[in-house]
Amino acid sequence: MNMPPKIIEGAEVIEWAWSGEAPFGVVRCESGVAATEIYGLAICRYPQSGKIYRFSCDAEWRVEQDSDCQSVEEAKSNLPLQYKEVEAIWHKWE
Repeated sequence: MNMPPKIIEGAEVIEWAWSGEAPFGVVRCESGVAATEIYGLAICRYPQSGKIYRFSCDAEWRVEQDSDCQSVEEAKSNLPLQYKEVEAIWHKWE
């Protein structure tokens, strides 16, 4: 399991999921070609604003996409179809 850093893009990681050897899915270019494989998902909160984001990350926990969410539950339940190749098993960051 590849645990993320505590802070991603200035936001504190609350929960995270790692896909393992196969990615959750891919980010595609406008042409439809796969640009980046997504191995890590991180639900994060920015400390000053309290805003929650779900970050879709490559194998090195570099953010490739983000999505703002109203809650941690929404971030987990509204995963895009493109990230459902592997089931996300969520872990609290401790």
